[in-house]
Order: sequence, then C-alpha cells, then structure tokens
Amino acid sequence: MNFSYLALGDSYTIGEAVPADERFPAKLASLLHIAEPRIVAVTGWTTDELAAGIEAADIQATYDLVTLLIGVNNQYRGRSLPEYREQFTSLLKQAIAFAGHKADHVIVVSIPDWGVTPFAAGRDQQQIAAEIDAFNAANKEIALAHGAQWIDITPFTREATADPALVASDGLHPSGKDYARWAAAIAPLVKR
Repeated sequence: MNFSYLALGDSYTIGEAVPADERFPAKLASLLHIAEPRIVAVTGWTTDELAAGIEAADIQATYDLVTLLIGVNNQYRGRSLPEYREQFTSLLKQAIAFAGHKADHVIVVSIPDWGVTPFAAGRDQQQIAAEIDAFNAANKEIALAHGAQWIDITPFTREATADPALVASDGLHPSGKDYARWAAAIAPLVKR
C-alpha cells in the first residue's frame, strides 16, 4: 500500500533504548503494512526544540498519517503549562498541514508517565503523575478542538509498576513490549 507516515516527537517516538524495529512508529507501520515512517524526533526535545527540528528537516511532502507525541521534556524541565499549550497548538497546526490539512489524519499520542520507572525512584511520583495528567488534558483539548484524533497510552505506561518488562533496559523509556501495545491501540484509529 502506498501510504506515507510522518512521526513527530521526542525519545518516545525515536524509541530510545530499543531497537529501531521496536519503536512505536515502526510497530504501527508493520501492523498497517505500510512503508517505514519518516521520523523527526530526538531524545530530550521539548516543544520548541521539536519546532526547530521540523524547520531544520525542511519537510516538503504531505503525509497520509502524522503522529505527534511531545511534552514530557517540558514537564521534566519544569516548563509552564501555558507555554506548552501555545507551542503544542503551533506544532499541531503544522502536523495538520503535513497531513494535507486533513486534521483527522493526525493522531496526538498522550505523554507517558515516566514517574513509575526506576529512573524516577526517590522523586515525587504523585506530582509527576499530576503534571503529566495536566499536560495530557491540554494536548487532548487542543487536539480535539482542531479536529485531530487523540489516544491515551498513559495508562499502559503506568502498568510498569506491576510489570517491569514494560520498561527498557535504561530504566526510563518504554520497552518494545509496551510500544507494541501503543501501536495496537493506535492502528484502529488509522483504519477508521
């Protein structure tokens, strides 16, 4: 199938600490029987850094599908929610343009909760969860207001407290096992 896919994000999109074929965009492409996605993502990126990365990537094409997952590093660095809302809105508008102005071809993926990982040991997990929830409430509201699709994968990541196999060897990022669950949840949205 001649179907193009652009994945925008940070470490969760690039699949930090897992093989390339185990990151969620690759798993999703495999489930949908489409070509490998173009990925514009770097570990550690915040919303403004993703915007700069998109500009540097000089994307000229339009895509049948665009996923957008960004914000954990804004939360981690203590950046403000109003700033996130403004920058996320701008990124979403770009994503919709990359999808040929078909907003329903853009899927916003919720931010995972890194507070349940071994990396977060000794930190205030409830505060991290509350902040992640606030950022996700914002990206959901903005996505739906612009006609994009939104999926909540955050509960999957919170299951890492009971299943250590959901965390990659670095003790912070999701494992291929978790990314496979994300892809399986996202695929029906694409087919719809």
